[in-house]
Amino acid sequence: MSRPAFILATVAALLCGARPRLHALKTASAAFHGAEPKRHSDNGSNRPLLVCFGDSLTAGAGVDPDEAYPAYLQQRLDQAGYAYHVVNAGVSGNTTKDGLSRLDAVLQQHPQVVVVEFGGNDGLRGLSTQQAQRNLDIMVGKLKASGAKVALAGITLPPQYGGDYIRSFNAMFPAVANKYHVPLLPFVLQDVYGVPGDIQDDGVHATAQGNKQVAANVEKLVLPLLKR
Repeated sequence: MSRPAFILATVAALLCGARPRLHALKTASAAFHGAEPKRHSDNGSNRPLLVCFGDSLTAGAGVDPDEAYPAYLQQRLDQAGYAYHVVNAGVSGNTTKDGLSRLDAVLQQHPQVVVVEFGGNDGLRGLSTQQAQRNLDIMVGKLKASGAKVALAGITLPPQYGGDYIRSFNAMFPAVANKYHVPLLPFVLQDVYGVPGDIQDDGVHATAQGNKQVAANVEKLVLPLLKR
């Protein structure tokens, strides 16, 4: 097995079974359970919310809270003159079903923009892509109905999951994005995966350096949705 294939093969065990770091859970929990989330600017309370809603790739498993991609996205938006408060609503191990169960709590925050990043754990557990797509569809549909602007970030699977399953899995994200006319980032780890120093030793999660690139990817994704 080639090294890239071997690294990808570790994803199932790590994303599905890895115990999330306590600080990541606390940060995410504060963001969508009514507690005051950590703010990255003095006047964050007066800013519209941009919620990063997802699993461990959003939560920042394996790095400090200020090294997760939402924290770097906050920095980039501040530097570019966009007055948004970025909230990290990521929880490690979440499937699309878990995300759907947390959706009402996110809606209660009245976000103006939401980046939806789920699906990897569904695929790595071999769950139904039809059901995962329905869950994504419901999430995006309800978020848009609330008046929020939505962007969708996808992921892919290792080759050993089989061509038919991978094609069905990969097709979920553009299908939902096209239905609701929302911008899509097909691979959230674009220009991160396989780059030396950008992926942790687990072969799955981005390092602090890698999360800077993820933030750049997501910034490009959401810029058309933002107002100065």
